Amino acid sequence: MTACAIEGETTGAATTVSLTSEEAGEVEEPERRETAEASAGREKAGGPRGSSGAERPEGVGAPARADASAGAKAPAGDGGPGETAEPGAPGGPGALATASAAGGVAARAGTFTIAADGSYAARLTRSGAAGAASWFPERWTLDGYEPYAVPLPLGQPEEPDSEVLPLSDGRVLIRRRVADRHTFSLLYPTGPGTGELPLGAVECVNDAPLTLLPPSPDGSHAYALSVGEQSTAVWLVAGGVFGPERVADIPGRCSGGAWLDRTGHMLALDREPVGGGPVKAVAVDLGRGGEVTPLLQIAPDSNDRLLLAEPDSGLLLIRSDAPGHDRLGWGVLGSSLPVRFPECLRPADVAVTPFAVQPGQVLMPESCAVALRIDGAAGSWVGVWRPAGRRLHQLPVPEGWLAGSGLWTRDGVLKLPYANGDVPCGVALVAAPVDEKPGVGPAWVAAAESGMQPSAAATPPAVCKPVPLGQAPLVGRTAPV
Repeated sequence: MTACAIEGETTGAATTVSLTSEEAGEVEEPERRETAEASAGREKAGGPRGSSGAERPEGVGAPARADASAGAKAPAGDGGPGETAEPGAPGGPGALATASAAGGVAARAGTFTIAADGSYAARLTRSGAAGAASWFPERWTLDGYEPYAVPLPLGQPEEPDSEVLPLSDGRVLIRRRVADRHTFSLLYPTGPGTGELPLGAVECVNDAPLTLLPPSPDGSHAYALSVGEQSTAVWLVAGGVFGPERVADIPGRCSGGAWLDRTGHMLALDREPVGGGPVKAVAVDLGRGGEVTPLLQIAPDSNDRLLLAEPDSGLLLIRSDAPGHDRLGWGVLGSSLPVRFPECLRPADVAVTPFAVQPGQVLMPESCAVALRIDGAAGSWVGVWRPAGRRLHQLPVPEGWLAGSGLWTRDGVLKLPYANGDVPCGVALVAAPVDEKPGVGPAWVAAAESGMQPSAAATPPAVCKPVPLGQAPLVGRTAPV
């Protein structure tokens, strides 16, 4: 998708970049909080949600719904619920991935990864006292009547920088760093023990970092990204015939990763050119040998990253500094309309990161509910937003929420996994809030005072002809009459 320049979306709005900004006037960018503390075990905020983004919604730390599914014992022969670390402990509920300063390698301990079809999930957790804790993989079953966790320990503890990824058949892929190689194996429960199927290894050339990509939509393949000095390799590490296979080589240094289709062929990556330059999202066609095409081109010198993509509706969640500073925006795959940057997605004093988009909304991207993780001084909680609603709803989360994880059903129910001292494996069900009609309701009446005003005025947008990016002046344009 190439963004076009279009201005005058709302009366009185003016932009100085080649996209539609839904803010009227320049607002100083609030300081962003890059690393959030774990939500579990935190002290509850004392008051209800207000206009300040830093305040935690009332009820955070308590289950979102009374009928949230609790952990249940696994059936015979499928293991039992694994031990979980205390809330807030590394790898326990709410533990977050932290970026390593050397090579940008993400430490995956505690990261909760959900399969593309929502059937299984996996994470690295630990058991034992804090001083003698041992790491092991844990698989969650999410598509049954009740969720349950199965521990998958082997003869020796795992390293905390290992990564796990669930497949749709219930097996769990694990990546380990062993000397100068990255090894891959499939783990699965075998009655009281754990079975392991080695898949092969990838050498670390010049100590190049390697990390797993998000689960493939087909549920049977898994890919990894190896970043070198001049290029980035995409590896098929599970689902191939002869072990790990290099399927694409992309000039530049790539990061991120989002799937653009349901077949697992079109992959979006954020690429930094060789020699430096702005980061731009590109589309990589794995079905055609890694053919690369531009995906986001908002402004010539802007860093345009793709955070999430929903193939059914085409909704894209984007982070870009094209408006002058990093902003969260949205667009539609294949559309000629510009990227929009709603004001409601930048509440003060918090960091907002999308982590799940409602599927099944074919050709209706503006109706998709988006779940966002909100990190502030009070902890982490959930926001829900729709492009058509133009309002960010801030909701409480269950105690021990595995921050930044969750998935939507097609009916608009958000599933939030959590684990605490009382419930080792639980899923809270949160119905998406209903948005008020534009111009109706107390939220619109009090918009100017609440700080939660919609992303644009409730007036019909001016009719403009999209201008190709190369022909679009960045200043001095007004909306045509």
